[in-house]
Amino acid sequence: MERTMGEWFEKHTIGNLVQDAANRFNSREALVFNDERWTFKEFQEDVSRAAKALISVGIKPGEKITLWMPNCPEWLHIFFAAAQIGAILVPINTRLRTSDLQYVLQQSDSTTLITKDRSGPVNYLNMITEIYPEILQNNPRERLSESFPELKRIIILGLEQTQGTLDYQDMISQSASISDQELLKRLDSVSPDDTALLMYTSGTTGFPKGVMHNHNILRVTTDSINRMGMTPNDIVLMYLPLFHAFGLYEGALMFIQAGSKMILTEIFDPEQALRLIEHEKITMLHGFDTHFYDLTNHPNCSTTNRSSLRTGLFASGMASSVPVAEQAQRLLCPTITGWGMTECGVGVGMSFLDSPFEDRCAGSGYPLPGYEFKVINPETGLSVPPNNQGELCVRGYAIMEGYYKKPQETAEAVDQNGWLHTGDVATLREDGYLRFFGRYKDMLKVGGENVDPIEVEAFLINHPSIKQVQIVGVPDPRLSETPCACVILEEGHQLNQIDIDSFCRGKLASFKIPNNVLILQDFPMTSSGKIQKFVLREIAQEHISSLNY
Repeated sequence: MERTMGEWFEKHTIGNLVQDAANRFNSREALVFNDERWTFKEFQEDVSRAAKALISVGIKPGEKITLWMPNCPEWLHIFFAAAQIGAILVPINTRLRTSDLQYVLQQSDSTTLITKDRSGPVNYLNMITEIYPEILQNNPRERLSESFPELKRIIILGLEQTQGTLDYQDMISQSASISDQELLKRLDSVSPDDTALLMYTSGTTGFPKGVMHNHNILRVTTDSINRMGMTPNDIVLMYLPLFHAFGLYEGALMFIQAGSKMILTEIFDPEQALRLIEHEKITMLHGFDTHFYDLTNHPNCSTTNRSSLRTGLFASGMASSVPVAEQAQRLLCPTITGWGMTECGVGVGMSFLDSPFEDRCAGSGYPLPGYEFKVINPETGLSVPPNNQGELCVRGYAIMEGYYKKPQETAEAVDQNGWLHTGDVATLREDGYLRFFGRYKDMLKVGGENVDPIEVEAFLINHPSIKQVQIVGVPDPRLSETPCACVILEEGHQLNQIDIDSFCRGKLASFKIPNNVLILQDFPMTSSGKIQKFVLREIAQEHISSLNY
């Protein structure tokens, strides 16, 4: 599909946002982190220094910069600085370890890695030297490894350094060698149609793919700002990881575009979040059901002054999310529901501020301007009638440019007419309202019968002993696979297979009743709060195998 956004929306680049915000909001507070505060002008100056520093170490337009660090002001500086000089940022999950880091650096062709020395118990520097032992013999300005021929420099933020790396603050001090005119020349050479981001999918279905987006993603955040009524008077609490599209777009991009103040934390801690809501008079907060569950169930929630909260984006819609969404409305604020994914520019479906209660709890919103939704039968490719489940397809101006160096996977995901086939199970009402139900790949095939795990989860969550439940398939020699209930219990409760059978018998079809129950303390999660069902499936399979051994 031909993109015509430029004909009706003035294009901008991400790098220009910072100077624009400094011109408009100058001395207003922009950012708070660990009790340190920056105005928009001060933030702009820090970003300019970072951009000049990146130029000074030799980073060229189009080069990839892998950024591997938790939330901090420097993360934001590098993000906007990379955009200003025409580089491509590759933000990666801080939970990645050596093999994952090796894959991303190789697959992305990154020339630069910027990371911290350590964060809490995690020692990033040790992991780097494990991957690149030869770094200890290298000059920091020379190629580091024959195994990673594109990687030219590793830059470390923190007190610990090692041979072969550059110190982040030393790099920043080199910014004085680059003139304002040289930086402006680089900034002016960047086109809105240039690739700005290479974001690796968070891994709910296995090995990640690099999703390419250009600067036109700003149209999505502009429309999100408008739909949420976001203004310079808003104060946004951002505990979501910036390396994830949710945190990056709803946090880093939207606060600078709207002129709002962002209160940034390194991690999500519900006690800290509640304290900041009261102390900083937070007006907006975002998250998945995990975040809202922890906030509303924390013992400090009832004693925290939450009156400043206005709204926030709750990625809800699944049956298991509805009780949490309803509780968030009662105890926090009237949230907006949304749907999105990395491939289409995160939240491209959103409800409205005045949407009915049910739509804000049990739906996923209407498409943003310039986007189209349709729901198809994945076997025939034909649209299904309203309110019938099928695969959600999305088309719009900020659909990914493609998966980096994966043309076959790109062609499988985006058809010739520009429709992104999401792999999500959804329905569309007659008025175009979206409801997300889960992933097609999670669907079970039990003796030839399709079993929707979400349906079984929604039923089992009503059991008094069950706090959380996920249904996964485990291999069965006769039925191909059977359902396994992975359960987190309510405190002080017990549960076994007989309890599940008696609870389900006569109320669910026999092939939908879990044949096995696995009691867990918690579920494997991505750092952005999504349950990793493929990991949960592996855990369940190992458990069943051990029982049959």
